[in-house]
Amino acid sequence: MTTDDTTPSPGGAAPAEPSARGLSRRGLLGLAGGGAAALGLAATAGFAGGRAQAASAAPAAPARPGTYAFTGEHQAGIVTPAQDRMHLAAFDLTTTSRDELVELLRTWTAMAARLTQGLPAGPFGPASGPYDAPPDDTGEVLDLPPAGLTLTFGFGRSLFVGTPGPDGTPGVDRFGLAGRLPAALVELPRFAQDALEPQRCDGDLVVQACADDPQVAVHAIRNLSRAAFGTATLRWSQLGYGRTSSTSTTQATPRNLFGFKDGTANLKAEDPDALAEHVWVQAGDAEAGRAETGTDAGWLTGGSYLVARRIRMTIETWDRTSLREQEALVGRTKGEGRPLSGGTEFSEPDLEATGRGGLPLVATDAHVRLAHPSTNGGVRMLRRGYNFTDGNDALGRLDAGLFFLAFVRDPRTHYVPMQSTLSRQDALMEYLRHTGSGLFAVPPGVPDGAEPGASFVGEALFA
Repeated sequence: MTTDDTTPSPGGAAPAEPSARGLSRRGLLGLAGGGAAALGLAATAGFAGGRAQAASAAPAAPARPGTYAFTGEHQAGIVTPAQDRMHLAAFDLTTTSRDELVELLRTWTAMAARLTQGLPAGPFGPASGPYDAPPDDTGEVLDLPPAGLTLTFGFGRSLFVGTPGPDGTPGVDRFGLAGRLPAALVELPRFAQDALEPQRCDGDLVVQACADDPQVAVHAIRNLSRAAFGTATLRWSQLGYGRTSSTSTTQATPRNLFGFKDGTANLKAEDPDALAEHVWVQAGDAEAGRAETGTDAGWLTGGSYLVARRIRMTIETWDRTSLREQEALVGRTKGEGRPLSGGTEFSEPDLEATGRGGLPLVATDAHVRLAHPSTNGGVRMLRRGYNFTDGNDALGRLDAGLFFLAFVRDPRTHYVPMQSTLSRQDALMEYLRHTGSGLFAVPPGVPDGAEPGASFVGEALFA
C-alpha cells in the first residue's frame, strides 16, 4: 500500500468518458463498414499469413461509442478514467531477431488500434475469412460492447540488456538496444519482507488491458498472445477487478479488500502540471540519463514508467483485527475515510496533531503518514491498481489482495525510496506480502494522424 491514500503499497489532458454504452460489436462493425475492413488489411496479411507482412497502425479516428482513442501524445490506459477490470500480461521474447521484434510491435499496434475501437483483432473477424484457416479473432466478444477497452504497452529492462545469470553473469543484449536503456529502468531492489515468486516477476514486454467488462480485457490479451506465437511467450499474467484508485475527479474513491477507501490522494488526469512533474518523462530526463549512464533514452520522452507489484493480503488475520487497530494501522477511518487527525476524506492529514497523553493522532508507523508526500520528498505517483482473488492456498486461505500498479516519472525517486520506508516501518506490512514484481518503461503514444504502417508503439526506440 502506498501514498497517502490508505491502501496496500503501491499503483495530459483531462480524460473523456467513453462516448456512450450499449452498442454491440456487431453493430459497430456495421457502422464501420468497408472502411474498417480496409484499415486492417495489412494486419490480416501478417496475422493469417504467419506474419509474412508487417501489420499497420491505424490512423487517428474519432472516438466511437464506448471507446477511448488509441492514438495520442501519451498511451491510453494511464490517465484514462480507471475501468472496472484489468488483465495484465508480461511476455518473454523467444526470438533474437530485431526485425521480428519490430514486426511483433507493428502487429500488436494494428490489433490494438482495432480492438480498442470495438473491432475484431483482424478484418475478417471470428466467423468469416478463409474457411481452412483459423479465424483472425477468437470471437468471445462478438456481441459485446467495446467496454472502454484500453491497451498500454511497456518494455522491461531485460529487453535492453538481457537477464543476468544466477552467478551474476551479465545478460545478453539480443536486439542491440543496450545503448537505449533508460537510466531509470533499474532492477528494483529486494525490499524488506518481499516474498517474490520468480514466475510472477519481470518480463521483456508487458501489456495492460483495462475495460469495464472482464471478457473484453481477457479477449484482448488472448488475441495479442496468439499473434505473438513464435516470437514471444506469456511469462505471467494477472486478472484484477474492483479498481483500487481513481484517476479522474469524476470518479468516487473505491475500496480495497481491507474495506478501506483507496487512492484518496491519487494524482488525477485533471491536473496536467502534476502529471508533468510526477508521471510523464521529460526531455531533460534523457539528457540527465545520458550524462549518468552514457545511454540515449530520448525515445521515452512523453512516456512513463509502470511499477507492478502483486501484494497478497492476509485477509483472515485482518478480519480478526479490531476496528480500532485497523484504523490506527491505516491512519484513516474505515467509514468515511477521513484522516484520524480530523476533517473529511479529502482533508490533508495533520501529522503534527496529538491527542491523549501527547501521542500523535496519526501513529508514527501508520500507512498514511509513511506514504504521505511530505514524508517522501514531495513525490507523488499515479496509481491504477486492482483487487485480485486467485482462489485459495493449500491451507484454505484466500490468495487475494491488491495488484498495485503505478505510473511514475522516475521509479528511483518516485517509488523505490517510499517502498523502502514502507517495507521497513509500515505497521500494515504485518498483513501484506509482496509476491510479484515488475518495472517497465512505457513509451509515448502513437501520434495522431499516423499513416497506416508508418508508426507503431515504441517506434522511436528502434530509430
